[in-house]
Amino acid sequence: MSHFNDFNNPQVAALPAHLKQFIVDQHYEHYTPVDHAVWRYVMRQNYSYLKDVAYYPYIPGLLKAGLTIEKIPSLQEMNDALGKIGWGAVTVDGFIPPAAFMEYQAYRVLVIAADIRQLKHIEYTPAPDIIHESAGHAPIIADKDYHEYLSYFGSIGAKAMFSAQDFELYEAIRALSILKEMPDADETDIKKAEELLAQRQENMGEPSEMALLSRLHWWTVEYGLIGTLENPKIYGAGLLSSIGESVSCMKADIEKLPYTIDAVNYTYDITKTQPQLFVTPTFQNLIDVLETFADTMAFRRGGAYGLQKAIESKNTCTAVYSSGLQLTGTFTSFETDENGNPIYVRTTGPSALAINNKQINGHGKHYHKDGYSSPVGRLKDNVEPLENLAANELYSFSNAEGKETILTFESGITVSGLVKNIFTDNGKTQLITFTDCTVKTKNGNILFDPSWGVYDMAVGENIVSVFCGAADKDAFEDITYKSTTGTYHPAYDGRTLELHKLYQQVRDRRHNGGEYGFLGNVWLRLQKNHHDDWLCALEILEILEHEEVEPALANEIRAFLAQKASDEPEFKKLINDGFYLIKHPVEQKLVV
Repeated sequence: MSHFNDFNNPQVAALPAHLKQFIVDQHYEHYTPVDHAVWRYVMRQNYSYLKDVAYYPYIPGLLKAGLTIEKIPSLQEMNDALGKIGWGAVTVDGFIPPAAFMEYQAYRVLVIAADIRQLKHIEYTPAPDIIHESAGHAPIIADKDYHEYLSYFGSIGAKAMFSAQDFELYEAIRALSILKEMPDADETDIKKAEELLAQRQENMGEPSEMALLSRLHWWTVEYGLIGTLENPKIYGAGLLSSIGESVSCMKADIEKLPYTIDAVNYTYDITKTQPQLFVTPTFQNLIDVLETFADTMAFRRGGAYGLQKAIESKNTCTAVYSSGLQLTGTFTSFETDENGNPIYVRTTGPSALAINNKQINGHGKHYHKDGYSSPVGRLKDNVEPLENLAANELYSFSNAEGKETILTFESGITVSGLVKNIFTDNGKTQLITFTDCTVKTKNGNILFDPSWGVYDMAVGENIVSVFCGAADKDAFEDITYKSTTGTYHPAYDGRTLELHKLYQQVRDRRHNGGEYGFLGNVWLRLQKNHHDDWLCALEILEILEHEEVEPALANEIRAFLAQKASDEPEFKKLINDGFYLIKHPVEQKLVV
């Protein structure tokens, strides 16, 4: 884990342990000269093009996010800059689970994939990389309205219900993205991974809250446009970091739709360019749409709807009683009255009780290791809900002589036993502990037997919220779900190491000046051993033409690149865009 972040950026320092487990060291020294050249090429192209089509804060936002054109940013530089606007950044290993990603946003921390795309994927990569995460997400963070939306989205997303199918889809996406970034990946393996992803996409069943939220995230944070349908500007990170799609998305054949709650009905495929994009008139509209969706979610609706969603998710969830008590566990069943209101809830396996997202002492998953059950509702013939009764009224239920206390709920459920303890917080009663306790339905069915031990009865008139995950994550979860698949890190052979050295020599010359002669030698080595390279040749040409030296060598390199663009169509746009930038250099104010 990168420890310096904890101390140098307050947002990162505030992260809970269950999120810090995803952080990896950036290992800045692992970036090769080719990696820095890829970064520089993409950033120069982005600056050249995006200054006209990106939403206005993008260019000054680069500086505010601690980014330059010349080199891959260090996490320290980014945190120093982002800290000034109340954000932070951490590096992680590729895709992390959506719920964790959302929660990072809620803590105002950008998640940066430490790796960078290969040269052969310079226009677009399905894998998250440092170009997408930092050059795409970070610059727009400087806009206050936008970063308010981003952190608010994270807080909503962190409560979203997700399913086993969501995890399976996440693993399939992660596996495919890793394969596609391997320089020597077997085409058969890629085809199998694509087929698995397609199969899982087609068999998701009813989409979960997280799946639907992910669509809203995709069509805004990743691929959003802002302005009018006729003249939109780019703010989505997926577009801002793709030198291919940032151009193609503005063409007339890509449909532009107004961004409304209807966007939740549009699925997406991370491996393909987008068939349509959504345009929001303002960032406030993004928040309005998110509010509309949030009102449909279990964490706001609660009740039987929320409990049913928790059961369907088969994951650890939390139900919140109107008293403020939070019950965390795997929900398996609940009873309702004739109006459909919950009157009794059950979890199985390790469960815990909490208040304000902090576990109550003595009520963790080791104490409630076999599950938990309790009634919900009002006491019969009581004007006030049980949670609102004053302490002296509560203790009138128990007798100093140790006589049995009987609580009868409107649902007909009775709880009888000896009151051992009453737990209150902020003027609300949340928990009553009984010994020698029996719990029965109105039909006499036994829900709890005295032989089962102490009975901790939750107090609350209704279930006001149900959300995915534990109330106190760090106390309840030893480890958040984390993929066992690691991203690929290549071992370089001698030929590749020589190419790195040639790129570094050109880079040193551009930064430090000096004689030109050895650039001819670099060119000769490229021609001899690396005839497939185009970017290093382009960088040499840039120096020669800008400084108006070695015209014969410049003409030779230009002819080679023009021929490559003609013979190999996949390089045509990249090389021609490189020629354009030599003639129209990027302003130096963003070059360090």
